[in-house]
Amino acid sequence: MNRQVVEFTTDRQFVRRARELKTIAAMARMYCRGHKHGREHDAPLCAACGALLEYATRRLERCVFGDAKPTCANCVVHCYSADMREQVRVVMRWAGPRMLLRHPILGIRHQLDGRRPAPKLPGKPAGRSAKSPASEQAGGS
Repeated sequence: MNRQVVEFTTDRQFVRRARELKTIAAMARMYCRGHKHGREHDAPLCAACGALLEYATRRLERCVFGDAKPTCANCVVHCYSADMREQVRVVMRWAGPRMLLRHPILGIRHQLDGRRPAPKLPGKPAGRSAKSPASEQAGGS
């Protein structure tokens, strides 16, 4: 019986976003534990912090910059709603200084990522034209 061995490789395209997701998850856990939020059934996060982390995960997965994304504080596109952005800001402001003690590598990498310049917004696909067919017919007479 031959066993086929598949070598594990990391998709380098998503390494940075995976690290950022790990960082925000660590910050949310620290914030939830530090503020003694009520958790149910040995869950790592309370309902509110879990919802915030789920929202941040969705936004991170759908980022228009892909793996070249800057930290959210330096981003030119604000994809979070105003109330969620404020909640994330509160969590990061509380957990940020504590990251160097609890998760020093994640904290330092996040600080270094914050110093990277923000990329320009990706352009629209070339297949679309600027004018719609209806406006061309009206303006072409």
